[in-house]
Amino acid sequence: MDIIALIAPPWPLFNRPSIQLATLKAFLRQEEPGLKVHSLHPYLQLANELGLKYYHEISQSSWTAESIGAGILFPEMRDRCDRLFSRIIKKRASCAGRPISPGPVREVMAETIDAFVDHYDWRDYRLIGITVCLNQLCASLLIAKKIKELAPSVPIVIGGASCSGKLGPSLLEVFPQIDYAVNGEGERPLLGLLRYIQGKRDRLPEAVYGRTKGDRPDDIKKEQIPDLDLLPIPDFDDYFEQLGQILDKRGISPMLPVEFSRGCWWRRCNFCNLNLQWSGYRTKSLKKMASEIDYLSRHYGILDFAFMDNALPKIQAARLFQLLAAHNRDYRIFAELRAVHSRDELAVMARGGLKDIQVGIESLSTSLLRRINKGIRAIDNVAIMRHAEEVGIRLDGNLIIHFPGSTEEEVEQTIEALDFVWPFRPLNTVSFWLGLGSPVEQRPSDFAISRIRSHHFFTYLFPEEIYRRLSLLILSYRGDRELQYQRWHRVKKKVMDWHVQRRQMGIDKKTLTYRDGGEYLIITQKLPDGRVLSHRLRGLSRRLYLHCITPKTLASVCDQATGQTHEQVRDFIRGLVEKRLVFQEDDKVISLAIHSVEP
Repeated sequence: MDIIALIAPPWPLFNRPSIQLATLKAFLRQEEPGLKVHSLHPYLQLANELGLKYYHEISQSSWTAESIGAGILFPEMRDRCDRLFSRIIKKRASCAGRPISPGPVREVMAETIDAFVDHYDWRDYRLIGITVCLNQLCASLLIAKKIKELAPSVPIVIGGASCSGKLGPSLLEVFPQIDYAVNGEGERPLLGLLRYIQGKRDRLPEAVYGRTKGDRPDDIKKEQIPDLDLLPIPDFDDYFEQLGQILDKRGISPMLPVEFSRGCWWRRCNFCNLNLQWSGYRTKSLKKMASEIDYLSRHYGILDFAFMDNALPKIQAARLFQLLAAHNRDYRIFAELRAVHSRDELAVMARGGLKDIQVGIESLSTSLLRRINKGIRAIDNVAIMRHAEEVGIRLDGNLIIHFPGSTEEEVEQTIEALDFVWPFRPLNTVSFWLGLGSPVEQRPSDFAISRIRSHHFFTYLFPEEIYRRLSLLILSYRGDRELQYQRWHRVKKKVMDWHVQRRQMGIDKKTLTYRDGGEYLIITQKLPDGRVLSHRLRGLSRRLYLHCITPKTLASVCDQATGQTHEQVRDFIRGLVEKRLVFQEDDKVISLAIHSVEP
């Protein structure tokens, strides 16, 4: 009976099993019932040895995580790896008030990886697969190297989001410990590779890149599941067994990853390279997705789930949460959304267990949103921030700063909009980074950038002769970067102040609310300087304010204002805008206060 191993190296979130391993294991066993599949999660042991706080802090940045593994893989690079680690980690809050030193962390990781590799007789395995996703590249190469030293005849295959496209084949060219690389999703390619190794097929799958010359197709293709409903329910048994052996006494509450779709239904953002591994867009059926969560919750006794989708399906998302609400369980669910969902849809999702969302805000300037081809306006972002706050969903989002070609006017628009969204959960600023395969990288002249190459931080991780041969996913470029750093400095500072002010006031405290008295509204407004203002809107003013709880055109507002001239309505809206009670963009307005029955 053949046995294969699937490995998830450091540094994923320790409370979350690998969706890649769980899905691959279930699929392989479905297609090959006699096959034994061992899913291994050595990152759990590393989290235990380092301590959960230290592990979490390091895992929050790809550069800190990768610099630790690179320092083990390339001893001659340790000084440079340590400098990169220290440069990045000092920008983050140190763990328990103490700075984190890379040397001891590297020693613990080296000992943990050695213990993991020595624990198994790798010669028993027919094939070893290693998933390479965020923060896992150097750890994957390290584990593969050590396994290959002990079992040189056992083939090792890598795959995953962080080795899609050109990177996978380039890794194969440079690192002899790797025998095969999968491009795109792994179910069918991995099954085909196993059968190739078993002698059941005479050539590699089209999506698998081999080491020998005859194994190398000119054009790496993808081999995908046509219907996601054909996938079995992910098998997380190995994770829970290993979690119980290693971290059970630490009181960790696991969050199970699930996937409703693959790809992105929008897939037009100029900065994005998250879809290199997919061709097109596919979703599971509502019935399949709801029953899968129902089974996983019952089987593992888990109520916390995280959707791994780039963005939940636009049309089916609210309906899915209606089905989940019927389970009558206290789910706590995370998902990524685009800013296209209405107040009513978010309310439905909240009732079904959606508690935390990551929204691709990216900008509060419509001009910049057009530049990055986001397909929404600033008022759409303001609306989803408002609605999430009202229905009790925690929203995290980023503002992209330093985007090539962004203008002073776009900065000013952002500065102004920040005053209006101050009552909501603060956003974070993220400096634009150039991704391999993104539209910006594919059309650099459209964004006035040139001299594109792998990001210079990789020179801290890899020796020069290796760095130059790899097609890495994060890139450096020449353009107007210095100008953008100067231009966006005020936005960065304003967002930092926003975080400080909201922490001082209470991050979850509602600062702009209304209570409805039937004939009047009482709006309570807490300002950044600590003052508390009260506003009363009566009669028609109340009706117009409530009419604009979702974005409305000025024409629509005027239609509601019987007996009032258009100029009177515009004066009314203008006064509310000046008080930061309403946000206006061109001909559309939205009321910002959220409904609250709290005094």
